Amino acid sequence: MRSIVLAVALYCSPLATLHAAEVQVLTAARIHTSDAQQPTVEAMAWDETGRVLALGDAKTLLARYPEARRIDAGKATVIPGLIDAHAHLMGLGYALMRADLVGSKDKAEIIARLREYEKTLPADAWLLGGGWDQNDWPEKSFPTAADLDAAFPDRPVWLERVDGHAGWANSAALRAVEKKLAGKELQGDWHPDGGRIVREGDAATGVFVDGAMQLVYEVIPAPDAAFREQALQRALQATARNGLTGVHDMGVSRDDLALYRQFADSGRLPLRIAAYADGDGAALAELCAKGLYQHASDRVRMQGVKLYVDGALGSRGAALLEDYSDEPGNRGLLVTTPEAFESAVRKAKDCGVQVATHAIGDRGNRMVLDTYAKVLGDEAKTDHRWRIEHSQIVALEDIPRFAQLGVIASMQPTHATSDMPWAQDRVGRERIAGAYAWRRFLDSGARLALGSDFPVEHVDPRLGLYAAATRQDRAGHPPGGWLADQKLTAAEALRGFTADAAWAGKDEDASGRLAPGLHADFVIVESDPLAMPVSQLDELKIRSTWIDGKPVYEAE
Repeated sequence: MRSIVLAVALYCSPLATLHAAEVQVLTAARIHTSDAQQPTVEAMAWDETGRVLALGDAKTLLARYPEARRIDAGKATVIPGLIDAHAHLMGLGYALMRADLVGSKDKAEIIARLREYEKTLPADAWLLGGGWDQNDWPEKSFPTAADLDAAFPDRPVWLERVDGHAGWANSAALRAVEKKLAGKELQGDWHPDGGRIVREGDAATGVFVDGAMQLVYEVIPAPDAAFREQALQRALQATARNGLTGVHDMGVSRDDLALYRQFADSGRLPLRIAAYADGDGAALAELCAKGLYQHASDRVRMQGVKLYVDGALGSRGAALLEDYSDEPGNRGLLVTTPEAFESAVRKAKDCGVQVATHAIGDRGNRMVLDTYAKVLGDEAKTDHRWRIEHSQIVALEDIPRFAQLGVIASMQPTHATSDMPWAQDRVGRERIAGAYAWRRFLDSGARLALGSDFPVEHVDPRLGLYAAATRQDRAGHPPGGWLADQKLTAAEALRGFTADAAWAGKDEDASGRLAPGLHADFVIVESDPLAMPVSQLDELKIRSTWIDGKPVYEAE
C-alpha cells in the first residue's frame, strides 16, 4: 500500500481491448460496494478516467485484465467513499483559522484559550472563536460581555456558539455594533427579524441569537482572498484524512462557489461538493437565470438551495408547537416568515432547483411539511427529492408525512449524542419520543441521508457511524444507548453515509456506490466496519482515501 503506481489511458468500456497501463485492479480481503446487485466483492478494476470497469472475485478480474497495474490492500477492507450529507465546508475552514473553544468546560478555560490564541493576532484584529456550549458549563446559562471584558477590554471579541445559531460578544464588539447602527442603540425591546438580542432588563448582554447575529457580522472585517484560500485548503485536508470523498455543502454563496470552481479548475479539489445555494438570494437567482451548475470535472455542482425556518435547540431557537419545558413562555424562533418561505420554495420549484430546508423544532418541521405539500400538490408523488435538514424534533404524527410526501430526512447522528445530556430538559418526556428518531423514520418508509453538520460537530464520519449504531458517547455512556430503540445497524449507518447520501444529492448514478460506470471513490480501512463491534467504529483506522481511482490521502 505504501507504493502506488497510477496508470494513464483513455476511458474504455469493460468489453474493449485494454492495454497494460490503462487499467488498475485493486484486491482486498473484502470490498463493500453499497450496491445491492453486488454487495461484497474482493476485487475492483477502473480505468484512467477513474471510472469503475468491473467488480468481482480477484481471480476473474486479474485474468480479465492480465496486464493491469495491481494494488493489493492485503487484509484491509474497502468501502465506498464516505459522503457527508449536511456540512459547511467554508465554515470548517474558518473554524480551523480561529480560536477553538469546542469542549471547553467553563468560562475560565475559554479565557485561557483565547489569551493563547490572541498571541497570534495583529494588534488591530478582531479575536474570533467558536465552539462554546453553555450546556457544558456548571451554570448552564448564557454568558455575557462582562465575562470577556476584563481579559479583553479593547480588542473586539466574537465567539460563535457550537451550533452556529448564537454568538457571544464583548463590550468592544458591542460598541462597534452600536456605531454601525448609527444612533439606534442595542438597548430596548426591539429584535431583528428572525433573531433575538438577549437582554437583562433593556440592556444587551452580549449574546445574539440567529438573525440578530448579522448585526455583528456586518461590522467584522471581511476575510481577504488569501485567507479564504487558506481556509478552504485546510478544510479539504481535513475531509480527505477523514475518509470523505463527498460533501453536501449547505448554504453556499456565489463567492464560495467561485472559489470552489477556482480550485476545481486548477486540480486542487480532492472532494466532490454538492453545493446548496444560500437561501433566497444571489446564488438562487443565478441558478434560476442560468440553470443548474456542474463543473466539467464533476467535482462541484450546485443544483439545490438551502432555506431556513427556525433556530437551534441548544440556544432555544428551534420553533416548538408548545413552550420549552425548561423555559415557559418561549416557543423558539421562526427565522423566516411562512409567507417568505413559501415564496422561496415556489421560486425554487419553478426553476427546477432541489429544496433543502433547515428545521429543528416540531413547529418548524410541520411548517416545512405543510409548505412542501402545498407547493408540490399532485407533484408530491414525483421524484423531487426535497429534503428537511436535521428533522430533529418531530411530532410523532408528522413522521409518516415524510414518506407520504417523498421528503428526505437529512439527519446527523452525532447531534443526538451531543445533545442527549440536556435535550429532554428542553422538550420533556413526551416530545422526546420524536427526537433524533432515525429508526421511526426508516420504519415509516422515509429515506434517510446522514451527515455531521461540521463544524458544528466533528468532521470525522466515523463518529457518525458510531453514534448511529450505539447512541452513546465515546466513553460508552449511557449503557445500552440513549433512546436505544432508535439505533441503526452498522450497515444502515454506512449506507446513510454512502449510497443514501448520494441519492439524496441526486448523484446516485455517479457516486455513493462501487459499481461499473461510477467514479472509483473509495476508502481503504484496516478493519471491516460491518463485522467489527459497533463500539469500535469510532476507532476505525483509515489507510487511504481515493477519488477517481487516485489517492488524495495516505496515512503515515
